[in-house]
Amino acid sequence: MVMKFTRRTALALSALALASATMLTPGHAEMLDVEKDELKFGFIKLTDMAPLAIAYEKGYFEDEGLFVTLEPQANWKVLLDRVITGELDGAHMLAGQPLAATIGFGTKAHIVTPFSMDLNGNGITVSNEVWELMKPHLEHGPDGKPVHPIKADALKKVVDKFKAEGRPFNMGMVFPVSTHNYELRYWLASGGIHPGFYSASDVSGQIGADALLSVTPPPQMPATLEAGTIDGYCVGEPWNQAAVFKGIGVPVITDYEIWKNNPEKVFGLTKEFTEENPNTTLALTKALIRAAKWLDENDNANRPEAVEILARSEYVGADAEVIANSMTGTFEYEKGDKREVPDFNVFYRYYATYPYYSDAVWYLSQMRRWGQISDAKSDEWFDETARSVYLPDIYLKAARMLVEEGHVAEADFPWETDGYRAPTPAADIIDGIAYDGKAPNAYLDSLTIGLKGDEVAGG
Repeated sequence: MVMKFTRRTALALSALALASATMLTPGHAEMLDVEKDELKFGFIKLTDMAPLAIAYEKGYFEDEGLFVTLEPQANWKVLLDRVITGELDGAHMLAGQPLAATIGFGTKAHIVTPFSMDLNGNGITVSNEVWELMKPHLEHGPDGKPVHPIKADALKKVVDKFKAEGRPFNMGMVFPVSTHNYELRYWLASGGIHPGFYSASDVSGQIGADALLSVTPPPQMPATLEAGTIDGYCVGEPWNQAAVFKGIGVPVITDYEIWKNNPEKVFGLTKEFTEENPNTTLALTKALIRAAKWLDENDNANRPEAVEILARSEYVGADAEVIANSMTGTFEYEKGDKREVPDFNVFYRYYATYPYYSDAVWYLSQMRRWGQISDAKSDEWFDETARSVYLPDIYLKAARMLVEEGHVAEADFPWETDGYRAPTPAADIIDGIAYDGKAPNAYLDSLTIGLKGDEVAGG
């Protein structure tokens, strides 16, 4: 279903609002003179599209003079292609998509982002058969429940068993440049399971693989698992919790446990759009920042309302109970094993919406690690590429306007940052290896499995 707040209606309401302008707060600023006021944004049916839904439902887009249509897309490739052709003005994107397009992996186009949409939000689920085979290799607590985080070492025993029986071990992820692909690969590799390489001549990503990873669209993950086509998958919510509710699989780890407060989606636009429509870009960034704040404010007090909105067919279209299982601060692993995970979805805390260069560099490092970037790159190249795609200057300009308007607090933004997060400590990453975005090649050298230096997949 496509939603539209018609321009005629909006203009009429704007006229009414103008009549009472003198009653607005002293901090109210004049609306930006946007170059394009009717916009169409795309998204995939996942809970982390929430900032778009909230900006629409709470009127934040209209506050900026933007009349927006939100339209679900069939898959990530269609979504990206439609942004490139201009059929969509922007979209909820995998963080790897703007980077991959800009460097020419897959589709070639200069895509940028002034806004990171969230932190965390994904999980890895295995079939019931695989879970039963993993359980004897897990540590259990006094309550009889598995001790978390569950490491991939336990899965390696299962993968080795499959291999000895001549059975392939298949896992699904949502797109070759998705966080899910890289998180799944990271977790597997941390347990000694090789997830395979890409090369210029073989884009399957399965060169030398112990576990065979392939693409499955997010909403189709549970059905594909149930059919036995895959033995597990990495996906965003609500599709891990859907497996629990259906009784067809068990989520074994969240990405919060793989890398605490890792970056997830971004809002992507063409570079051309931002150059031709600078005020429009600022305005939509302002609206999305306000939506992110609403989602996290007062210790997630608004999440139950967000769940009701996202459950509607025009957004995620999953049962509210399934969405609430992760969106409201909990996460259910094995049926009945529900645990507190207050930061499973983060939209505003910890400067979640700031587009850090170090986040971009991590994605690029994983592209290099697995051969999507086939040759060695200097640390300077990683930095320059990150700066060509992530646009924190636009973000901070939008944030400054919101502070002056009284919508957000000064302390909510990292004004003095150089664009790089402080290095992630080893304790916050599943393999115990720290990450410093300013030293990507040293980081790659520290990883046991993966390309480093001048190495080439298959060469």
